[in-house]
Amino acid sequence: MLFEVTGLYALPLALLYLALWLRVSATRARLKISIGDGGNTSLLENIRKHGNFVEWVSVVLILMVIAEGNGAAPLWLHVSGALLVAGRIVHPFGLTATDPAHPLRIVGNSASLLAALVATGCLLVNSLGL
Repeated sequence: MLFEVTGLYALPLALLYLALWLRVSATRARLKISIGDGGNTSLLENIRKHGNFVEWVSVVLILMVIAEGNGAAPLWLHVSGALLVAGRIVHPFGLTATDPAHPLRIVGNSASLLAALVATGCLLVNSLGL
């Protein structure tokens, strides 16, 4: 089975993942910190941006793959994927230690939550026939 819709969103998400990983690695190299954040706020922020990305994207992509495999309507998969990509693009710009209520952080996490809810809804409809 091909996962054409989910694959369409997995590609830009993989590129974002690599960009966030590269920022962590570059910051670690520059600061000569191998493990942890060494008390450096910039490194901690980069680690959390990457970690938050991994936490959301892995779950939502798994939900989308299962939903697509179970015959979910492509429109709803596109809604979920677009929300996820948009949310993950804006979130790192708002995740700062100095402003926990930054609008881009809220928008990014809200979009990711909606993406998860849409994918979960697809699963409920297609897997359980609700």
